[in-house]
Amino acid sequence: MKRLFSPWRSVYIQSFQSGKKSKGCLFCRIAKEHDDEKNLIVWRGKECFVVMNRYPYNNGHLMVVPYMHTSSMGKLTDKVNLEVMNTVARCMQALDKNSKPNGFNFGANIGRAAGAGIEKHVHFHLVPRWNGDTNFFPVLADVKVVSEDIQKYWHNFTSFFKR
Repeated sequence: MKRLFSPWRSVYIQSFQSGKKSKGCLFCRIAKEHDDEKNLIVWRGKECFVVMNRYPYNNGHLMVVPYMHTSSMGKLTDKVNLEVMNTVARCMQALDKNSKPNGFNFGANIGRAAGAGIEKHVHFHLVPRWNGDTNFFPVLADVKVVSEDIQKYWHNFTSFFKR
């Protein structure tokens, strides 16, 4: 029998089992805390910030989050939209340098019906993809293997954005 070791998943699972929900908006809270390493924020701009997904779909899963708290794409200003798109392009460069993916998934889940986990604050997912990165685990066992250390990625990304 082979074992998959991912102790960080237990915190995620326990958060659902406890039934406790944190008060307020997660993205607004971590933007105000200024504890970027703890919160996995890799870059802060004037209109948005980049945060690593603590429970990633794939190694290097990033989210670009406007500071503006809204659930509506239509309420984002042109200035916010421009910085978000420029930031996504920089994130792709950082991912190309650090992990050389073969492609990307980029988008947003707007509303609970569309799969939004945090539906009251628009945010954008950037997920690096590699040829052959899917296997039988997600299909048969509902398990996704993420093989890289999230702190290592955080240090790599913050170094890239400091340049």
